[in-house]
Amino acid sequence: MAEQEENSQNKGSSEAAKVVRDFVESLTDEQRMLVVLKRQLYDGSWETMLDDLKNRLAGKPYIFKLVNRIQDDIERIEGLRKFEQEHNVDLADYVELT
Repeated sequence: MAEQEENSQNKGSSEAAKVVRDFVESLTDEQRMLVVLKRQLYDGSWETMLDDLKNRLAGKPYIFKLVNRIQDDIERIEGLRKFEQEHNVDLADYVELT
């Protein structure tokens, strides 16, 4: 009985890992760059990165000039953050940080 439960858990975690791998493989270059920047410039925090971009839009002091498509990046970040929260992962662990 315990062995069957363990096999079921392993299958579930394997399926979850596949979902994450598939998602990472579907990322655009822009999304991959945001994941890399989150890890390298913002200590892995989407909140800090979003605050930085919103401050830039509002003309307030900001940390890093990302790109001219700030609103697009904000939407990308929100989607990436949602996926991380739903799957309890850090995409930077799956995207090569070059």
